[in-house]
Amino acid sequence: MRAIVKDVMSPRVIAVRESAGFKEIVWALRRYRVSACPVIDDEDRVIGVVSEADLLFKEADPDLPTGLVRLSWRLAEQTKATAATAGQLMTAPAVVIEPDSSVCAAARVMQERQLKRLPVVDEDGKLVGIITRSDVLSVFERPDEEIWDEVVKVVLAEEFALDPNAFDVMVRTGIVTIAGNVEERETALRILARIRHTEGVVTVRDRMSYPVAA
Repeated sequence: MRAIVKDVMSPRVIAVRESAGFKEIVWALRRYRVSACPVIDDEDRVIGVVSEADLLFKEADPDLPTGLVRLSWRLAEQTKATAATAGQLMTAPAVVIEPDSSVCAAARVMQERQLKRLPVVDEDGKLVGIITRSDVLSVFERPDEEIWDEVVKVVLAEEFALDPNAFDVMVRTGIVTIAGNVEERETALRILARIRHTEGVVTVRDRMSYPVAA
């Protein structure tokens, strides 16, 4: 069984309301040592994410322009540099994921969007947890014995209907080495691909014998 988001997420989430003020957000990020947090509405639905990067706009705001007209326009301009609440500062819409999604899917979203964490929401969009890069990597803590059991008893015996006794499978620190005879090269490649995507597997070393491509 592949791990799903709710297996590894943290149900305790540091979040702020849409109306939270700038200093309140700064306090929350520093107090709980997080670099970003979800922004929720009055019904606990995630509507955005506010990060340290969003807050830095105010500190990095360039000098105000000279001249009364330009100064008046700039002071009225609504930007993150002039924002005062989470609703004004946040990046929206938030990239979220559901608790029943696979950890693999969460990792893919994080990698593609260059995110360190994902708010986890239920079917109504309400915040139920948070999953971080560290949580995603936790699947590699799976014991070698469990990986061996899945490869031998599930992958070989059940999914490919092969005699597991005809194979020599060894798992050490997440590295799977498999040896044995397979009648078709395609079958061997499918076995290797399936093992590679087994939860907790770091890599697969192929020692099987099968026909080479013509």
